[in-house]
Amino acid sequence: MLEEVERWLTRRSWSSGDRPLHQLTDARAADTRRTSVSVVLPALNEEATVGAIVAVIRRELMEKIRLVDELVVIDSGSTDATAAVARAAGARVVHRDAILPRIPALPGKGEVLWRSLLVTSGEIVCFVDADLKDFSADFVSGTVGPLLTDPAVQFVKAMYDRPLGDSAGQGGRVTELVARPLLNLHWPQLAGFVQPLGGEYAVRRSLLERLPFPVGYGVELGLLVDALHTVGLDALGQVDVGVRRHRHQDGQALGRMAAAIYRTAQLRLSRGHLVRPALTQFERGEDGFVPRTHAVDTEERPPMREIAEYAERHAA
Repeated sequence: MLEEVERWLTRRSWSSGDRPLHQLTDARAADTRRTSVSVVLPALNEEATVGAIVAVIRRELMEKIRLVDELVVIDSGSTDATAAVARAAGARVVHRDAILPRIPALPGKGEVLWRSLLVTSGEIVCFVDADLKDFSADFVSGTVGPLLTDPAVQFVKAMYDRPLGDSAGQGGRVTELVARPLLNLHWPQLAGFVQPLGGEYAVRRSLLERLPFPVGYGVELGLLVDALHTVGLDALGQVDVGVRRHRHQDGQALGRMAAAIYRTAQLRLSRGHLVRPALTQFERGEDGFVPRTHAVDTEERPPMREIAEYAERHAA
């Protein structure tokens, strides 16, 4: 590990307990600008979990104390009761297709995160995946905390244990097999991030609006790499929030995720021609193995500040 990264680990890695809630509310009270906080949950068919997450955030961080100003669920085209459940629990729900309708929406998580900037107003934006189980408010307060207390910090990711069933530390298979090797080999300054692909992180809007967004699974790696190049390692941090339990995807879905992440890295390494952006996998059928070819996400959305509607909204 680079000496720079070892120093960074001691300066920019924290625990959620390092900044108790009363310290964060005191920091907000002392802030003459009163930095606002938006929480965004991208959701696609998450009726089983989204309501509990929204309820915890509302109760612990909006009603008991005033840490979060805005709580928005972006529905990515759910066919279940995700929107109704989230709304009943107290979130504002916006459908992906209702945001920036002049640009047809593409499928993918990154697309939803990018569009969320147009319907939120917080100077700090905190993203939280909607499939988390046993959700703790620490996922929000932990990642938002350094941004409220240290003006030099721009981007904070949550870190945690990821059990796979009853096996501790076996989650995050794409992280260990794809993302971590890529980062260590090509962006060694980011080798200190425990969960580089984690979906829980908080970022200053002033940084997010300057970054391109891969539309699919590559969004977390893309944002992290581009943030490094935009603001430098010392502006990035991570906070230990304990344990993350969520719905795990099957091996073939993980393969598609891995391909999209590799493609995102490849684009940032070359900014040139992409070799065959498709992935062929195999499923056993009645007559043997059948090839199934899937397109790998090749689209990226431009920095949000280049979108006319966003510029007009923030100039008003």
